[in-house]
Amino acid sequence: MEGLEAGFWAQGLRVAGVDEAGRGAWAGPIVVGAVILPPGRYPFKDSKLLTPKAREALAEEVRRVALAHALGLAEVEEVDRLGVYRATLLAAKRALSALALPPEALVTDYLSLSTPLPLLAPPRADRESPSVAAASILAKVHRDRLMAELDRLYPGYGFAQHKGYGTPEHREALLALGPSPVHRRRFTPVRASLRFLQDP
Repeated sequence: MEGLEAGFWAQGLRVAGVDEAGRGAWAGPIVVGAVILPPGRYPFKDSKLLTPKAREALAEEVRRVALAHALGLAEVEEVDRLGVYRATLLAAKRALSALALPPEALVTDYLSLSTPLPLLAPPRADRESPSVAAASILAKVHRDRLMAELDRLYPGYGFAQHKGYGTPEHREALLALGPSPVHRRRFTPVRASLRFLQDP
């Protein structure tokens, strides 16, 4: 056994890895994955280091080997109302509540959850914990699919390409079209596009 959860596994605890996708995006929901793996060695890596094809293949493997897995979302209006961090905590709570098995310990990627369970929350946990990496893969794959659907609903913004993150192309689309219903008004570039369109 290896990884941040190895100590918990050695105690016979069920460990849930938790990670998010979409925290820094200008549009779309925050998606949090939670995954409980049996003790072992796994090929799972930080989803940001994987190609889309590799992520899809590994997502299937996560679902095959996991004892339990679930996703939780915080929608755009919740991100705007609560702020990014609190909305991420809400999505994480939803993901953990949806697990078919209750976890006995948690490992997160620098997310300090309020919990009575033993918790490890170091930065870059998705590179040191297969459970967190597995959660990141499921969250990223699901969110990418959601953004592809939003691209069809709101064409012109390029959601399928940049997934709602800040790129020059996304900024140009915002200035030309204004924000869509799935843009986060709390984010400065989105507010700036509103002012730009309103300025005579």
